[in-house]
Amino acid sequence: MALKQGTQVQIPAKNTARSLHALGVLCGLAAGAWLGAAEAPTKLVSVGLSPFLISLAMVAGVFVARWTLPTMMKGTSYILLDLKEKPHLIVWAILAGALWAVANTLTVFAIRDVGLSIAFPLWNTNSLVGVFWGWFFFRELRGADWKGVLKVVGGALGIVAGATLLGYASAQEGGATSPHVTAGIFAALGAGLLWGTMYIPYRKAYLSGMNPVSFITVFTVGELLTMTSLALVFSGGIGPLHEELARARPALFWLFLGGFCWVLGDLFQQYAAKYIGIGRGIPLSNTNQLWGLAWGALVFGELAGRGSSAKGLIIGGSVLMIAGALGISVSVAETRERASWQEAMESESRRYGLRIADLMAAQAGDDPIGQKASPRRAWDGLIVLAALGVFVWLADGTERPPIRMDLGWVAILLLPTLLLLCGCAWLLWKRTRFS
Repeated sequence: MALKQGTQVQIPAKNTARSLHALGVLCGLAAGAWLGAAEAPTKLVSVGLSPFLISLAMVAGVFVARWTLPTMMKGTSYILLDLKEKPHLIVWAILAGALWAVANTLTVFAIRDVGLSIAFPLWNTNSLVGVFWGWFFFRELRGADWKGVLKVVGGALGIVAGATLLGYASAQEGGATSPHVTAGIFAALGAGLLWGTMYIPYRKAYLSGMNPVSFITVFTVGELLTMTSLALVFSGGIGPLHEELARARPALFWLFLGGFCWVLGDLFQQYAAKYIGIGRGIPLSNTNQLWGLAWGALVFGELAGRGSSAKGLIIGGSVLMIAGALGISVSVAETRERASWQEAMESESRRYGLRIADLMAAQAGDDPIGQKASPRRAWDGLIVLAALGVFVWLADGTERPPIRMDLGWVAILLLPTLLLLCGCAWLLWKRTRFS
């Protein structure tokens, strides 16, 4: 039974908090693997496809995935009820989607100008932005002991140092992939700034008790509207955009698949942000730098022909950034900091008239909405079938991309990525029923 507004709620037991922290860490690792894999199709920019076309095609895959996966996990009745109880979050989700669309387009420019293995760590400075916003708006790290603060501050400094090394490496002999190195660096850093700011609506939603699958369903509306607008403006209108899509038809499946994979990574990232906060969850999901480096170097051969100094800077910078991110993520929120999180939840409950008991239950992995939602409907199955139909249609006539790829390394990288998907999804279901 829900408590009345203003009723004090007990802070979750220490063992429960640590259990949820471990779950959030695993979600962050799975997010890193899938977010890294999702960026691989953007290498098609190197064969002449427009960055706006690539981003639009990926967003189309994102749109389909953001409706299909939540339907499979919880059903449309559940999602609609969750949105009905928290309508104020709809505009926040649309805003987050718009920020994502612009940031994703910037990453394509960055990959074109400086390569995947360098662009990845530069836009992963979003973790610094996330740490700041988590502290500023949502009381993360408030009440943390000096060791916890040191891990976060030290990790943040490591990320900055790593990004500096990688930016410098791009100017070394063999390190640049185009004459527009500076533009590529700024594009990657701009994407990091926008993605870091995008996490404000994430955390706001989960402090308000919204389920991640409900949030991402609306999130995609902002993505699609923004990306379609950008593509129309910069391609010159509907006619030129249609012609460009027709020319790129053999490659659309791969871009669409990249968007679908990105949603898997983002969904795990959402659960990480929910259970351990954006200041910890986002840096951990930025282990996608390891995966991005692996895809860029092993599959696409981006490090081939570069001098030993440039390779050393890239590898050293990547290791330093990941060490910083891991230092942040292993800082477990103790009792005083969790009490500060509860104050942030109480603030949200007062602002929007939400029941604090429901918010606390959702944060602890329970599912207040699931107890009230209707059973699955027939149209849930139709949504899934429609998504499969889109995949089949796009697969027809698809050609292998005209870029150098090592298929052996593709298979090797996909194996642990799929294992993380299955293992983490099972743990989420067992512990929270995807709450």
